[in-house]
Amino acid sequence: MPTTRIGGRPIDVNDEGFLTVYEQWDEDLAPILAGYAGIDELTEDHWKVIRFLRADYPARKETATLRRVSTVGGFDMKELFRLFPGKPAKKMSYIAGLPKPKGCV
Repeated sequence: MPTTRIGGRPIDVNDEGFLTVYEQWDEDLAPILAGYAGIDELTEDHWKVIRFLRADYPARKETATLRRVSTVGGFDMKELFRLFPGKPAKKMSYIAGLPKPKGCV
């Protein structure tokens, strides 16, 4: 598994750059990852989604899909596309330090 330096520390990632060790992520890392994903600033609305994803992951051992974030998390789908433009599921999981959701290209 490849290792890269993000925020001055070694981080285990897969071939697509997604973190592979849940415990290596922290909230200081998120803004750096957001910048890599083309998001200049994380607002409180971004953080609500990221925290939902982080809380949802441990019990399920898989990253929530966009549909799950919307239905279970209670986030409006249009708002998710506004917050994480382009490929919201991929960007949300990347910034949250989680694996890419199943079915996400």
